[in-house]
Amino acid sequence: MESSADLNTTDDYQNILMLRHGDRIDRINPLWPDTASRPWDPPLVQDGLVRAFQTGQRIRSQIQFPIHRVFVSPFIRCVQTASEVIAALSAVDLSPHAMSSKDVISIDKSKLKVSIEFGLSEMLNSMAIRPKVAPKDGKFDFKISDLEAMFPEGMVDRDVDPVYKEMPQWEETVEECTERFLGLVKTLADKYPSENLLLVTHGEGVRTTFATYKDVAVYEVEYCACAELRRQVLSQEGSTTAGDFEVIGQAGIKYHSLKTTAVPCVKWY
Repeated sequence: MESSADLNTTDDYQNILMLRHGDRIDRINPLWPDTASRPWDPPLVQDGLVRAFQTGQRIRSQIQFPIHRVFVSPFIRCVQTASEVIAALSAVDLSPHAMSSKDVISIDKSKLKVSIEFGLSEMLNSMAIRPKVAPKDGKFDFKISDLEAMFPEGMVDRDVDPVYKEMPQWEETVEECTERFLGLVKTLADKYPSENLLLVTHGEGVRTTFATYKDVAVYEVEYCACAELRRQVLSQEGSTTAGDFEVIGQAGIKYHSLKTTAVPCVKWY
């Protein structure tokens, strides 16, 4: 009898981390939008940069698989978060005393690749972005070359064809936003079935993904909260078949079960 190995079959797992950005300045200083040129695009405060770097350190030390590719929302808080996480993941001889990317002396540029993905953007409606700070014409403009320059040199993959070629439409519904995030996760996973992905996004992206695959009600997503998804991938004679995603870990997500007998997922830090 032939074994699966004899049939050129490999059975493996694909892992995806959904990560929220760090601490944003307008939540610390409510007056910041009053004088900001882009009040709808707040950057991180210093504590947010530190939190993001420390999250990268924990991912590096506690997750038992490599991250091959990072996709990032174009909002500045997500780009800054991703930059700090990437520095921690890719640092050569990372010092246990390092607090941010400024403390990283050398980076292994072969560790992973990073790309901007519009589909990971904030929920674009007045529930997530106050009308008084949103662009009056509904257009959220980003200079992608400036954002890419914030990542370590040599790690941006400019050959990637983004799933969303432009920003989602302003005043999308919650249902449309949910469909966007869930569809994007599957599309990116299917596009790179042999790679583990880190998706740096917003609270709504982490909430809706975790709630859907865990079948729970989420009531809080902390800064740098993370959901860990996994699915089985079967490769046979050049074709790939993937199973459904399951949640196998989380950090910073508070929720309650919708079922009477729920299996708790592991907190990995």
